[in-house]
Amino acid sequence: MDEVFRALADPSRRRLLDRLNERNGQSLRELCAGLDMARQSVSKHLAVLVDANLVTTVRRGREKLHHLNAEPINAIARRWIHRYDRDRVTALADLKSALEEPVTSFVYTTYIRTTPERLWRGLTEPEFTRRYWGGLELVSDWRVGSPVLLRDEPGQEAKDQGQVVLEADPYRRLAYSWHNYQPEHAELFGWSAERLAELRQEPRTRVAFDLADLGDGRVRLTVTHDGFAGETEMYRAVSGALDDSGGWPELVADLKSLLEAVPVG
Repeated sequence: MDEVFRALADPSRRRLLDRLNERNGQSLRELCAGLDMARQSVSKHLAVLVDANLVTTVRRGREKLHHLNAEPINAIARRWIHRYDRDRVTALADLKSALEEPVTSFVYTTYIRTTPERLWRGLTEPEFTRRYWGGLELVSDWRVGSPVLLRDEPGQEAKDQGQVVLEADPYRRLAYSWHNYQPEHAELFGWSAERLAELRQEPRTRVAFDLADLGDGRVRLTVTHDGFAGETEMYRAVSGALDDSGGWPELVADLKSLLEAVPVG
């Protein structure tokens, strides 16, 4: 948290974060537009924010897009806000979100003390996934075009909810299409049959995992979930904003704890 607070102490860096909060996924050229800072200064400030894990970058063709990263903010919220006045802060955050432009993607970055090979196993092997997905197993041969099946318990028949492997580059990148709303979601969140049918008209989304070996015993994991038609219920669920669903921040934190609990051998 010390690095985060030091990064936030500079008003220019806070301004850059505000720009990303207004519109996430901007290039360096877009961030420089309208600022009274030289391009080199903006790059240096962004580097500090990246080092503090407040900003994460994703390559799109020739451009590097910058995203506001939620992990350090969530950690600060858990430590300094939730224990004091969680309900009020959540209400204000919901109001703020309602007034902002619609979002289309959720990006989350963390650093895990493990190896790319072991992290890949954590993302793909049923005996790993059931330990941090609340007992749910992901079942696939992880070849492009293959289904990603879901199994509630070992030995049960795996269910096909339409998830398909889109990219598979072992130890570097994995992507698959995401499931649609299911009856169990309606039961969990109290949606009517009509509301469920309405939600199922939304376009399917996709999730991608990028693994980068830092060479110091850590791997940077970036989760990019995109294709949302604005701030939908699915976006709120995967970002952890839907009735304390946890979403990717909680899942990734549990994966990190799982992998770091046993020393790499």
